[in-house]
Parts: sequence; structure tokens; C-alpha cells
Amino acid sequence: MKLLTLTRRALMAGGAALALGVSSLAPAMAQTPPGVLIVGQVAEPQALDPAAVTAVNDFRILMNVYDGLVRYASGTLEVEPALATDWEISEDGTVYTFTLREGVTFHDGTPFDAEAVVFNFERMLNDDHPYHDTGPFPLAFFFSAVETVEAVDDMTVRFTLNAPYAPFLSNLAYPTGLIVSPQAVMDQGAEFGRNPSGTGPFRFVEWRSNEAVVIEANPDYWDGAPELEAVVFRPITDANTRVAEMLSGGIDLMVEVPPVALSEFQGDAFNIVEQAGPHLWFLILNMREGPFTDQLVRQAANYAINKTALVEEVLEGTAEVAAGPTPPAFAWAYNEDLEPYPYDPDRARELLAEAGLENPSITFYVTEGGSGMLDPVAMGTAIQADLEAVGFDVTIETYEWNTFLGR
Repeated sequence: MKLLTLTRRALMAGGAALALGVSSLAPAMAQTPPGVLIVGQVAEPQALDPAAVTAVNDFRILMNVYDGLVRYASGTLEVEPALATDWEISEDGTVYTFTLREGVTFHDGTPFDAEAVVFNFERMLNDDHPYHDTGPFPLAFFFSAVETVEAVDDMTVRFTLNAPYAPFLSNLAYPTGLIVSPQAVMDQGAEFGRNPSGTGPFRFVEWRSNEAVVIEANPDYWDGAPELEAVVFRPITDANTRVAEMLSGGIDLMVEVPPVALSEFQGDAFNIVEQAGPHLWFLILNMREGPFTDQLVRQAANYAINKTALVEEVLEGTAEVAAGPTPPAFAWAYNEDLEPYPYDPDRARELLAEAGLENPSITFYVTEGGSGMLDPVAMGTAIQADLEAVGFDVTIETYEWNTFLGR
């Protein structure tokens, strides 16, 4: 059930911001050395293997360590060349042939070539690949249309799809499409997620559990060395603590700023950056068992939730109500004619009665941060109240992000 199209708050230190963050403009406030950026993250990373993670929290780090064959042009969701300099698409839309960038090496010194690309996608997609068990690969379905990946020559790779698939290029630009060093995977095995090697503008230095992930500038980066010397990503799970650290100068940039805290960063000392990203917040409904196996109950829940109130009162205008599964940022695929479900609690009650259910019991799992949501606990509480108002019996269980993923 789609709820909201969001203005997500985040930063990619090596490139463009995906959405909103707050940074300090006053050097005297910061307590960090020149050339070093301290980023206040919302959680400890799950892993630094792009094939094994799903969280925006981890993606912010990965996008600085790795490159994909293509990338999103700065400030847009338009695809442009990255590790591939150009490509051709067959007339029937099922064969993509990429010409790869010459002279690129992974951070471990091994060459980037067509065989490296083949290794990455076969590792992700083939159960019998010798390094497939370094997964799991939760977003491998992004590339489920891929039938074969072939090295035509050292610097040319061909993808053959089982049918035309419009999002293929866009999915290659998504973090799941980032290219890792095959040699590092072979050397590290299941530990690769804590010892990453890519081709990106920053190289991995260290990961101190529950303290920091440190990356340093790659002076040989194919697209030019970054201006920063290093970036330190600190997990600060409590939003109030993150705000306090930002105000005191303990961090240079914070992401996923709670809407209620924005007023604290007005003025010349801070820079607020905001941009809509390719992101929706939605409820995942259990359709295998329980009340949501009934379509009428699913529709009742959609009518019951006051999405406009979530946007205006909980998120203070930092989101929009979504009408469908595709955000407006994907202009090539967005359907502006769709209308969202209206807020209609009376209709919700009618549908529950039609389904023959009285006080259906559901458990709502809410994460404290890491998913990209700006204020998930407050949103969850508001959604709980809306559902209970029409007759649902709702229990909320709250989890730290990586605990949630593990369960």
C-alpha cells in the first residue's frame, strides 16, 4: 500500500546529495580537521557489499566507494555513463551491449574489465556461482530479467534479457548495480562486506563497529580526485542526539533530519539541502496469512489512513501523498493522472463489515531509523491511531534497523 512520496534527507559525500541534509557553514563550529567530513548517520551499516544490502543508510557509504556501469546525472534520475562509456540497445529491447571505460582499476590494484562485470552479475544471479553464498542478495530481483551476461572482449560486455524491461538501465544506476572487485570477494569471502573494494572516488579505510566507517580520497579516481581528504560516517541512532551533535559541532553534516528539528537550523550557520529522490514510504502487508489476505481489508486500511495529515502534521510538509508505486522523480515512468486513495474512515468501516471482520488484529513492525523514513516512530503511531479508529486492533513493535533486518 503506497503512502507517501518523500523528500528524503541524505547525502553522498563523493557526489550529489540524494535528498536533504544539514551541514555547517561555520568552520569554527566544526571540531574536525580541514578536508575531513563527519557525517551523522542514522544506524550502523548492515554491510558494505552493494549486492547484500537494501538500506539508504548503507547506500550513502557505498555510492562513494563503488561505481556502476551507469549513474544518475547530478540532481536528476537521468542515466549517464560511468564505468561504461556508451551502450547500444537492440531493436527488440532485449540486448544491451556496453563499452567499458579503459584504464580503471579497483582499489586493490586489480583491473576493471568485462570479466569483472560478468563476475558481479553471475555472483548475484546464479545460485551455483562459487561466491554466491557471500550474500544474501535481497535486491537481485532488480536484474531478474537478465538471461546471460557475456564478455564480448576485454572491454565490452553484453547483457541479454528474457524480455524487454524498461527499468534495466535505471536499475544499473541504483546501488545494487555497483561493481565490486572480484579479487577482493575471492580473498575475503563472506567477510567482503566488511572489507570492500570498488573503483569509486573514496577507498575504504576501516570500520570500527558502532563507532565509525572511514573512507579516504582515491587520488587516481577516473572522474577526478575528490576535494575531501576523508569522510567519517558515524552511526547516531537517536535523532535528538544527532541534532545535538550537529548543533554543537560534533558532526559536519546530518541526514534524515527530523521535521520538527528543522527550525533549529535556520540562519547563516547551517545549510539545509533538500531534493526529492526515487523513494516511497509504504506499508508492506502480509498476504500469506492474517486479515490482509482479504482484498477488502487491504482497501479498508488504505481508506483509514489519513496520509495528508501524515504529510502536514507529522512530516511538516516534507513529503507528498503518493498515488502509485512510481515517484514523480522518475519522470519517464510517472503517471500524473493517477489519484491517491482518499481518506474515508466511513468507507473503511463499511469494507471491514463487508469482509465480516470485527476488530481484526495486526502487528505493525516499525524501525527506529535506517530505512530512509524521517520520523518512523511518530508516523507509525499516527497510522496505528487511524487504523484503530475504524476498528483494527493494532500492536506496534519497534526495532533498531539492523535488528529488524536480522529478524
